[in-house]
Order: sequence, then structure tokens, then C-alpha cells
Amino acid sequence: MKGMKGKIAFASALLLGSATLLSWGQDAAKQPPPPAPPPAMVAQASYKIGPDDTLHVSVWKEPDLTATLPVRADGMISLPLLNDVQASGLTPMQLAASLTEKLKRYLADPRVTVVVTAMNSQRVYVIGEVLHTGAMNLLPNMTVLQALATAGFTQFANTKGIYVLRSENGKQQKMPVNYKALIKGDASGQNIALKPGDTIVVP
Repeated sequence: MKGMKGKIAFASALLLGSATLLSWGQDAAKQPPPPAPPPAMVAQASYKIGPDDTLHVSVWKEPDLTATLPVRADGMISLPLLNDVQASGLTPMQLAASLTEKLKRYLADPRVTVVVTAMNSQRVYVIGEVLHTGAMNLLPNMTVLQALATAGFTQFANTKGIYVLRSENGKQQKMPVNYKALIKGDASGQNIALKPGDTIVVP
């Protein structure tokens, strides 16, 4: 009799454990999936597309309309069905909205995504005693310290006399950058956020 009771108790515990696991599995299934990682290259919401940029235009469930293509010198891109479309001067979201509206003539529910994969239209310039002189693509939120790290210094560089030239409203500004103080954390205010057309001079 005791053996029978033991078997019944064991069976009851086994059923209870199975029910608990089943309930946990159902609850886990209800959990939303983790968010997808963002694209490797996502432009700022305020970034304005320009000539020479490269765009990835994706139309959901329409592989024939999905393409990676350059913005031409006239600011236009060429897409199937739509031919030439103005891209320069728009943000990626504005261009996506424009393409969505145009595609409604051909598709029932177009869903368009635009990602800037190469920001070639916005450049800054580095001249003087650096290893890599000339134009440099301006990345979102790029600072003068990041640009200098990319350009590198020659052995003759005067890192205390660096400055940034910026033209605004027809006037030229000269903003000093003391590199040695900057990397010590003593002049963080001089780590200027660069703007298109800025020139960094390393004497």
C-alpha cells in the first residue's frame, strides 16, 4: 500500500512539473523578439543628402526596386519605374517619403527605407604638417581631434598652433586648437565639432 502511495505521489509531482514547464514555455513564447541591430551605417536624422553620396534604397518585398546607387552631380538618383528622382538636399527620411508617394502609382502599399552608406558630399580639409593632407569625408558628429587622429602629424608639426578655418555668412573664423592641452583634457572646449568645408591647419 505504501509503495502504491509513493508511486501516486511521484506521478503527481511529475505531472505538476510538466505543467509548470509547459506554462513557462508558453509565457516565454509570448515575449517579444529582441530588437534587430541597427544598420552599420545610419545617417543622422538631420543629415542632408548631397552629390557623390551613396544610398541604399530598399523597397519591402520588391527586390527589383531595391538598389545601392550613387547620387549624381546634379543631385538626382535613377530608380526603376521612377527614372530620375531628386535626392540632394533631402534627409534620408524625406527621400524615403518622397519615393513612397511616387511608388503608390505602381504598388499597393510601398514601404521604402533609405540609408546613406557613404557620406562623400560633406568634406573637411586638413593641410600643413600632417601625413595625409587634403579632403576627408565628414562623418556625423566628427570632431577636430578625430580628424587629426586620421590625418596624423609629421615630426615638424607644431601641435600647439593648430587652428580651424570656417567660413560662415561670408566671414572667416579662426578657431585655435591646442592639441597637447586637448589630449590632456585641459581644453575640451577646443574639441570643435566640424562642419562641411572646415579647414584644419597644422603649422
